[in-house]
Amino acid sequence: MLTLDPPEQTPTMPCMSTSTTSFEAFRLQALMEGYDEALERDWAPLTLVDMHSHPFDAKAIVTRGEMWLTVGDLTRQLRPGDTFEIERNVLHAERYGTQGATYWVARRAGG
Repeated sequence: MLTLDPPEQTPTMPCMSTSTTSFEAFRLQALMEGYDEALERDWAPLTLVDMHSHPFDAKAIVTRGEMWLTVGDLTRQLRPGDTFEIERNVLHAERYGTQGATYWVARRAGG
């Protein structure tokens, strides 16, 4: 399952606006929510990542650049402040814009 917050809605991650939140605050919030770790992922311009899956749940917020996330027939452009969640083992693809992109991601291992 993929959850994408429409731009007009409040992000699902409380207090996670990149303008008011540091990565450390994001990390601490994620740990309090039961995630195992939080990472900052930085992607080079025009990177394409073909369909793949992960053995963990992910909850993320884009902090720089733009990316496109595809699950099934749904593709969504994500920009700074946009959030997404994706459950473990869900096939998805990623494409990054001309400036690349950075996002903070919390991960929770499957069990």
